[in-house]
Amino acid sequence: MLKNNALSIKAGSLAMITSVGSMLSGCAGREKPYVERLNIIYIMTDDHAQQMISAYNSKYGHTPNIDRLAEEGVRFTNSFVTNSICGPSRACLLTGKHSHKNGKINNEVAFDGSQQTFPKLLQQGGYQTALIGKWHLESTPTGFDHWEILPGQGDYYNPVFFNDQDTVQRMGYATDIITSLSIEWLEHYDQSKPFSLFIHHKAPHRNWMPNLPDLRVYEDREFDLPENFHDTYEGREAARAAEMRIASNHDMDPLNDLKVYDGTQSSRLRGNYDVGDSLGQYGRMTPEQKAEWNRYYSGVVSDFYARERSGKELAEWKYQRYIKDYLRTCKSVDDNIGILLDYLEESGLLESTIIVYTSDQGFYVGEHGWFDKRFMYEESLRTPLLVRLPDRFSHYRGDVTQLVQNIDHAPTFLELAGVEIPSDIQGQSYLPLLKGENPSTWRKAIYYHYQEYPAEHMVKRHYGIRDQRYKLIHFYQDIDAWEFYDLEKDPAEMHNLIKDPAYQDEIARIKEDLLKLLEQYDDPIRKVFSKDEIMKVVAD
Repeated sequence: MLKNNALSIKAGSLAMITSVGSMLSGCAGREKPYVERLNIIYIMTDDHAQQMISAYNSKYGHTPNIDRLAEEGVRFTNSFVTNSICGPSRACLLTGKHSHKNGKINNEVAFDGSQQTFPKLLQQGGYQTALIGKWHLESTPTGFDHWEILPGQGDYYNPVFFNDQDTVQRMGYATDIITSLSIEWLEHYDQSKPFSLFIHHKAPHRNWMPNLPDLRVYEDREFDLPENFHDTYEGREAARAAEMRIASNHDMDPLNDLKVYDGTQSSRLRGNYDVGDSLGQYGRMTPEQKAEWNRYYSGVVSDFYARERSGKELAEWKYQRYIKDYLRTCKSVDDNIGILLDYLEESGLLESTIIVYTSDQGFYVGEHGWFDKRFMYEESLRTPLLVRLPDRFSHYRGDVTQLVQNIDHAPTFLELAGVEIPSDIQGQSYLPLLKGENPSTWRKAIYYHYQEYPAEHMVKRHYGIRDQRYKLIHFYQDIDAWEFYDLEKDPAEMHNLIKDPAYQDEIARIKEDLLKLLEQYDDPIRKVFSKDEIMKVVAD
């Protein structure tokens, strides 16, 4: 319904769109022409795995509208986060700094909104800024001329939004609503200024609740299991301790996550579960929405309780339910990217705007038998990063293979806007990479540090380094374990080579590089572990 509303907004505003186009074409004589400073639209989803986007991997989902961004721009093939968890990742985006520098080291602590962020710097540089969708930083947004956000994780159906003046429940599906609100803002922004619009979707965050018209999409497909779905975690103590197994009903709750609630059990899906939510996702629906939901999920519930599954059979059944709901939820994002691109094209804004699509981190969709993120292993370390480029900015189209991180967005947008990049920002502007350049000074390795433990999913604290071929991780606190991977020979990270004599020279070399990054980024962990402790040989 909201998609149709968004299209109606567009159809009903053609006169205004024509006026905007005339204004853009007629401003060449101004002192600082509008068209010289590109608009920025930054679209971020929550937990959208790179491998579930068909521009990267056509084996699973079909995302034609997101793929269009790659076709009309660039695809980053080595895009990573600094801390694979929602709130800290968003803080790294805003500040261009690692978690230990911006203070948001986990989801529990509130982000200090008084600190320097690039939206504030864009404002000072003459940009109009807006944020719509998920915020999840436990503090009030700052640096935005307009914001309308979901509280906390937000809800998929009939969600509440709030701004600095009001709290409103909006009827419909969150992804549709966020897109409609974004288009509404674009209809009324101050056309005398360039803008930076942040569109932050809730989807496809757990518990993967699709838009109701999409409930049967992928239903007839049987997806292949990842090759390491039945991983036994040999040689990886921290992986074995994590609580994110699809096979475990403790880790992946069939009632809430797979929606096999039969109406009688205690489940957070319904809302009569002690999680501080009196409604739950199902409880938020209107009677009409519930009827549509029940028409589909009643069959899933019947199938689940009609036969007794256990062991591998149950795990593989859960995987099929999980991946289908996950991909259906991703479909809503792709559909809305299409609506947004159509609007930008019709309004004349497409060729004056850079569009960035990414996720706050990667996600496991069955790899290692997991869901969720947090680890420095590839699936959660990697993020999709696709940037659509106006022809007048760059004619380069294709892949960017350099190592980039989410701390790089801030300096990139500042450079794009012609705003000075503060010296304390730790990221690098990838603007040259968007033009097909290969700067000799570009980083050769990335640094990562995860610190939310003990907490949900029980992923141990760890820090590490990844270069183009190798990865080194140190798990610490109530564990002292090192892991080393040759990603060229073992891209699935199944074989920890930390004790392999054949790799000791390479391990010593990358440990030296790790020490340099600890110094460069001034991480306090370097004062916890001495150089001798880090350089210690652990070979058999």
